[in-house]
Amino acid sequence: MKRVITTLAILLVVVVAGMTALVLLVNPNDFRAYMVQQVEQRSGYQLQVSGDLRWHVWPQLSILAGRMSLTAPGASQPLVTADNMRLDVDLWPLLSHQLSVTQVMLKNAVVRVTPDSAAQPAKNAPQGPRNAEPSAPSTGWSFDIAQLRVADSLLIWQQPGGDEYNFRDFNLNLEQDARKQATLTLSSSLTRNQRNATVNLKGQLDAAQYPHRLSGQIEQLDYTLSGADMPAQGIKGTLSVQADWNADNQQFALRNLQLTANDSTLTGQADGRLAMPQRLALDLKASNLNLDNLLTDTSVADAPGAQRATVARSPVIAQPRETSNADSPLNSLDLALKVQADKALWRGLPLTGLAIDATNQRGLMTLNTLKGSLGQGSFSIPGSIDIRQPVTHISLQPALSQIDIQPLLKAFELPESLQGTVSLNGNLAGDTLSVAEAKRSWQGRAAISASHLKLAQLNLQQMVRRAVARASNRVSSDDQPDQGIDQISGQLALNRGELSFSQLSGNGQHLALQGEGKVNMVQQQLDVTLGLKISGWKGDEELVAALSDQPIPLRMYGSWNDLQYSLPVDEVLRDRLQNEAKSRLDKWIERQPESDNKQNMQKLLRP
Repeated sequence: MKRVITTLAILLVVVVAGMTALVLLVNPNDFRAYMVQQVEQRSGYQLQVSGDLRWHVWPQLSILAGRMSLTAPGASQPLVTADNMRLDVDLWPLLSHQLSVTQVMLKNAVVRVTPDSAAQPAKNAPQGPRNAEPSAPSTGWSFDIAQLRVADSLLIWQQPGGDEYNFRDFNLNLEQDARKQATLTLSSSLTRNQRNATVNLKGQLDAAQYPHRLSGQIEQLDYTLSGADMPAQGIKGTLSVQADWNADNQQFALRNLQLTANDSTLTGQADGRLAMPQRLALDLKASNLNLDNLLTDTSVADAPGAQRATVARSPVIAQPRETSNADSPLNSLDLALKVQADKALWRGLPLTGLAIDATNQRGLMTLNTLKGSLGQGSFSIPGSIDIRQPVTHISLQPALSQIDIQPLLKAFELPESLQGTVSLNGNLAGDTLSVAEAKRSWQGRAAISASHLKLAQLNLQQMVRRAVARASNRVSSDDQPDQGIDQISGQLALNRGELSFSQLSGNGQHLALQGEGKVNMVQQQLDVTLGLKISGWKGDEELVAALSDQPIPLRMYGSWNDLQYSLPVDEVLRDRLQNEAKSRLDKWIERQPESDNKQNMQKLLRP
C-alpha cells in the first residue's frame, strides 16, 4: 500500500513540476496572432482579444483572456463580445509549441444576431446570376472546437426592419465530435411589454454540411409564457421536432412535431421559406385543443359568486406605438394552414371534429373551411379576412344546423333565456375578430329558424289563458304543461349591436304566432311583440271564435334585468265584441225596409 501511495505521489509531483515548467517556458501570448489568423482563415471573422493572456492550471489547463470580440466581414457591430474568455487546451501539443483548444467558454457575453452584426458583401463584389444553382456544399466547418460554453450572457435578436428582442440569462453548451455531430443545451428568458418567456432546450445537431445545410432534433424544449394579456395561469408546455435547414434557399422543414400547451396537444409538420417571398405551410392535428386556456378573449362570465382569475392587461403608456395592418407579418407571407382537432373547447363550447383549412396571400386570408360539430348540431363558417388596407375587413358566411341555443347564448354573453335548437344561414361583416367588439360593430343579415323553442320561466299559453280568465268568465281552457314552440322562422338583421327580427312565424301545440322585434346587445335592451293565437277554448261561442281567430299581442320590453310585459287581452276582447256587435247590427239594418229611421241608424253607426 505504501508503494502505491509513493508511486502516486511521485506521479503527482512529476505532473505538477511538468505543468509548472510548461507554464514558465510557454508564453500564452505567443498564440494570440495564431488564434486571430486561424479564426479568419476558417470563417472570415475578425477576432480581437484585449489584455494579456495568462495560464490557469486547475482543474483544467486553460488560457484566460480579458475582453474579446468577434466581428463578421463588413459588419458594423461585433457578433460576439465578452468580458471574459477561457480556452481549455490539451497539454501534450503544448510540448511542441502547438495550440489545441478543446473548449471555449464565454462569460457575461453579448451575442448580436442583428442586421448590423451580419456579414456584408464587399463593395463592388461580383454577383452571380439570380437563377444560378447554389454552390456545392463545403466540407469545412467554421466552428472547429470540441466544446463551446456561453454562460450568464445576453442574446440580442432582430430581423431586418423588425423589433429588437433581448434574451437574458442566455446559457449555451455545444459539444461536437470529429464528424460534426453535436449535442446542445440552451436556456434563456425574455421579458417584453410586461410579458415573460423562458425556454430550456436539449437537442442534437448535424453540422457536417454547415454553412449550407443544418439538420437536427429538438429532443425536448420546455417553455413558459406569462404576463400581460396572457391567460391568468399562463401558457406552458413542451416541444419536440426534427428540423432541416437549407441556408442556400433559406428553406426549413419540421417533421414529427409534437407540441403541448397547457392541456392542449398538437402533432404535425411544417415547412417554409424565410427569403422573399416568405412561405409557411402548417399541417397540425390535435386530440384535444382547449382554446379557452390559450387565448385571453375566449373566457365567458362565470356563475354568480364564482371566483375568477384576473387577466393582467398591458400597461397604458403616454405615447403608445401606433400599430396598423402594415406591421402585420401576414402582409409578406404566403400561408397554408390545416388544423384538425378531435375535441376543442372555445368560449365554453365543446366542439368535436373541428377542421380548419385556411390560406393567406399577402394579407388576404381565406377561410376555405371552418367547420365542426356542437352537440347534435353542426356548423360551417367560411369567409375571408382582408388586412391589406388600413381598416381590416372581415366577411363570414355562417351556416348553423340544429345548434343548441342556450350554450350559444352563454358563449356570446347573452341572457340564457331560450332553450331549443337554431339553424341559420347568412352573411356577416365587420372589422374585428373580438367577440365583444363584434357585438358592437358587425353588420349582416340571415335567415333563421328554431325548433322546440322554450322561454325560460315563461309559459306563453299559460300567460294568455290566465289573462283571459281575469278578463272574462265566459270562456275557459285547461292548463297544460308548457309545450313551447315547435317551429319558428324569420329574418334577422344585425346592425352595430342591434338585432332586428322580422317576419317571425311559428307554431306549436294549440299555438300559432307571428311577430317582430329588436334586441340591443350594447344597451342590453329589447322590445319584441308577438301576436299569439291559442286554440282549445271552451265556453261562449262568440268569445271562443274571437280568441281563436284574433291574435293577442304580447309585448316584452325593457332591460334584460328588469323585463316588462304587456298583454292587453281585455282590449282585444272588447274590440272584437264591439266589431262583432256592429257587424250584426249592420246586417239587421240591411234587412229593414227603407225609412228615415234606417238612415239615422246608419249615421249613428258610422265612425
